[in-house]
Amino acid sequence: MQLDDLYRRVIMDHYKNPRNRGLFEDDAMKVELNNPTCGDRITLQLKVEDGVVKEARYVGEGCSISMSSASMMTEVVKGKTVEQALDLAGRFSALMKGEDVTFGDYEDIEALSGVNKFPARIKCATLAWNALRKGIDEEERHH
Repeated sequence: MQLDDLYRRVIMDHYKNPRNRGLFEDDAMKVELNNPTCGDRITLQLKVEDGVVKEARYVGEGCSISMSSASMMTEVVKGKTVEQALDLAGRFSALMKGEDVTFGDYEDIEALSGVNKFPARIKCATLAWNALRKGIDEEERHH
């Protein structure tokens, strides 16, 4: 199986079977971001306790790239410290620039590495990660 096929399967799996989709019923911190060029929209909720991302949930609409990226991002940041989550966001940005980065045990994200060949799609892939950065930023300003 070619790598591209494998990557496409991983992306479609996250798109069709999203992880952590849905919102909390309480007043968890909420960030809304959209990408006006293609209409992708995400609402991200984070529960941060003692500097650790305990939970991450999202709802949104958009293409398979933006929604699968959101699914992957919410999976990988759970249980990470805020610093580690921001480091992952930085690594994801590097991945989108074509740099060779890894995500440790969580290899699904690497399925999005091919996106960097399509500049118009990079915004789709980074939407959830930008929401994560914004959420952490807002969380830290409230404490």
